[in-house]
Amino acid sequence: MAAVFERTFQLAEHGTTVRREFLGGVTTFMTMAYIIVVNPQILSQAGMPADGVLFATCIASAAATLVMGLYANYPVALAPGMSLNAYFAFSVCQAMHIPWQTALGVVFLSGVLFILLTVTRVREQIVNGIPDCLKHSTAAGIGMFIAFVGLRSAKLVVANPATFVSIGSFSDREVQAACLGLVFTLALMLRRVSGAILIGIVATTAYGIARGMAHWPAGVVAMPHPSSTFLQLDLRGALHLGLAEIIFVFLFVDLFDNVGTLVGVCEQAGFVKNGKIPGVGRALLADAVGTVFGALTGTSTITSYIESASGVAVGARTGLSNIVVAGLFLVAAFFSPLVAVIPAFATAPALILVGALMMQPVAKIDWTDLSEAFPAFVAIVATPLTFSIATGLSLGLITYSFGKLAAGKHREISVVLWVLTIVLVFRYIWLAAA
Repeated sequence: MAAVFERTFQLAEHGTTVRREFLGGVTTFMTMAYIIVVNPQILSQAGMPADGVLFATCIASAAATLVMGLYANYPVALAPGMSLNAYFAFSVCQAMHIPWQTALGVVFLSGVLFILLTVTRVREQIVNGIPDCLKHSTAAGIGMFIAFVGLRSAKLVVANPATFVSIGSFSDREVQAACLGLVFTLALMLRRVSGAILIGIVATTAYGIARGMAHWPAGVVAMPHPSSTFLQLDLRGALHLGLAEIIFVFLFVDLFDNVGTLVGVCEQAGFVKNGKIPGVGRALLADAVGTVFGALTGTSTITSYIESASGVAVGARTGLSNIVVAGLFLVAAFFSPLVAVIPAFATAPALILVGALMMQPVAKIDWTDLSEAFPAFVAIVATPLTFSIATGLSLGLITYSFGKLAAGKHREISVVLWVLTIVLVFRYIWLAAA
């Protein structure tokens, strides 16, 4: 079996082992398992049957993750995007009063367009056309973003009407549990204990159960109910001309969200060579195929997950870890009560620590050249503050182009960047006028 894994995934060439890939896969799954519970909760607000969405979430995530692992050989897992499922439920279905079946049809069409953009190498040119300073800063910005998500999940950062955010209350038992988990996991990492992040998640969950903040599942096995959402999309309704705007939003947000995540995780794993990600076209095809498959089974747009960085942090370097993640998603479709046990405060320490690890690429940015430094700064700051990888990257691209133009370095702006900048500027103008 080891020989098969070696031939398929080139483990030795990537400096990894079956054990590391297994630990990386389990760690990635543990940090993103919340989507199995959260996605049905969000999409049920659109009127979708939660049981059907749960099955669709697991099966579509497994399928897309398998494509990424087997076809692209990258340790990047995929699942329904959090910002996109919220847009699907609240903006499209609730605010615009569009039936969820029609919205699924829109997602399907956006997935088909993604496949066309991928096979024609348009998306690959976009990824490879991103300047090095923005590749480095996107990775760092995503690090700050997921650290912020972790701090929020731990309730260490809370909303404040006067200052927007402030520190949480240490009298909250969940905050205490998250802090203990953070210290414990950090100690394990400093001691170079294998699987430190995974051990930290399990230990913090066990602590939460012991303190009564989390509970043992009422059951173990839960049979999935796929029929309520499977093949329920309304393609005829989705082809209505008035829905072109919605298709564009799904297309745009997923494009930059996925590109930003791929760049960030690949930068952390050391896959970026000479400013390019080898075989990025194959990686980009995974979310396109996953989105089409997800729409057919009954969930919103599939995208790469930044939580994959937690698996990379413990050693995952190939698609073998994705096979583990996909297998766990398939199992979770039948054992969803067990997955639901993992509380947010237990995964929060992992996100915070992985966020810290992802700040390393900042050192590669030329901070003495303002035309490089300021766009990088914009991307780093905008990503967590706008709570959007897509927004951080797009603002960074616009700033880069105008900065180089103002500095008289217009030759450093490629044709791809000019096109992207014009499209992005018009998008923000359109949003302002909407």
